[in-house]
Formats: sequence, C-alpha cells, structure tokens
Amino acid sequence: MRITRLYVDLPLQTGRKLSLPENAANHVARVLRMRVGDAVQLFNGDGHAYDATISHVDKRDVGVDIHQMSEQHRESPLSITLIQGVSRGDRMEITIQKAVELGVGDIHPVITERCGVQLDEQRWQKKQEHWQAIVHSACEQCGRNRVPTVHPVRKLDLVLADVSTAHRFTLQPDAEQGFGELKLHGDVTLLIGPEGGLGDLDLYQASAAQFIGVRMGPRILRTETAALTALACLQALHGDLR
Repeated sequence: MRITRLYVDLPLQTGRKLSLPENAANHVARVLRMRVGDAVQLFNGDGHAYDATISHVDKRDVGVDIHQMSEQHRESPLSITLIQGVSRGDRMEITIQKAVELGVGDIHPVITERCGVQLDEQRWQKKQEHWQAIVHSACEQCGRNRVPTVHPVRKLDLVLADVSTAHRFTLQPDAEQGFGELKLHGDVTLLIGPEGGLGDLDLYQASAAQFIGVRMGPRILRTETAALTALACLQALHGDLR
C-alpha cells in the first residue's frame, strides 16, 4: 500500500509531535479524509524521509507523531540545472513538474527574446511561488526528499552570467554532436527556449557564456517536449536511468 507523502516546511526529527501546516492539513483532512492512526511520510527537503502517524484530526488542525527517520537516496549522480524560457499556459507547469520527476536540481525561469509572457514584478513573484508549490507536489509524488528550487524570474543574460557548471548545453538541430557523444564529468546546465525557440540574441548570449549546441533528432519539438526529452536523454546516458 502506498503511503501518503507530505512536504512540510518545518524542522523534523524523530519523537517530535507537530501540527501540519494549513495546506497539508486540509489535504489530509478534507481531500484524503484520513483518520487517527493512519500512516504518512513527511519530508522538508533535508534529504531524509520521516515516517509518522496521525494523532488527531479536526476541522482546523491535524497533528502527527514522528517515529522514524529513514535514508532514501533518490537523487541522480548527475546534477542538472534547467534554464527554461517562460512559456504560456500550462506548458511551464508541465515542464517544471516533469523536470522534477526526471531529477533536475535547480530551475531558472528566464525571459528570452521570444518570450510571450509579460507580467509585473508582483505577478512574477506569485508565478514563482506557484511553480515552487508544483515542485513540492512533484516531490511528494515521485519520492524525492531533496526539493529543487525554482529561482526568481530574470532575463536570460543575467542568469547566464551566473552559470558556473562544467557542461553547458542548448539544443540546436544543426549541431555536430548528440547527447550520446558527450563525455560528462561534472554538473550540467541545460538551456531551453520558450514556444518560439531561442532568438539570435539568445543564442549569441549563450555562445558567449560557453554553451554548446547539441542535436536531438531531426524533428522540431515543442518547448515542454524538448526540455523533458533532453533531461531523459541526459539521465539515460549519463545519470541514474542507465
């Protein structure tokens, strides 16, 4: 039987009693209709999982008793940072959710030359918070106990200036090499454009930041397909899907 996993932004330790945060409590009490004595598993991003049981349930509060901490290593040996051009509608949400399932470590949403989403600073912040909540849910589902970070939305050139990983790739149909021909020995940063792809200025900036083009088949992929296919290729060839 699958145990319900809950992200809890609180310090967790064996023997502790605590009340679940509002969102988690509502999910347990109103959506799942769990009862006293039911088992749950908590995590807060520290890399551990904490087995607990529900001690009380009412309309406003759900309490749990933590009785065991376990080591569950589910992180890939290949640390991947995704720089993703912001896309419209639910494409960005799908990309973030599935990227977490595929083991991405950090996510940088960026404004690129052809980005079709324009918001003010406050609305961008709300977007970031929403995307981070999607990350938490994805970790609950896939079993990860390390929580990837969705960084604040910035312009592409500002993010590229901070890249320090050993390997830096973007997708280009006419590139000379594919993922199977790469020799990786360190962390990876992957740059993916939005719906319209990366513009000439984006590609110039990426090249100046030492990003290398990699081909991924003869077909043109949608932004969400491109990101997830590239992540799967990297994990299958060089990570933990081998």
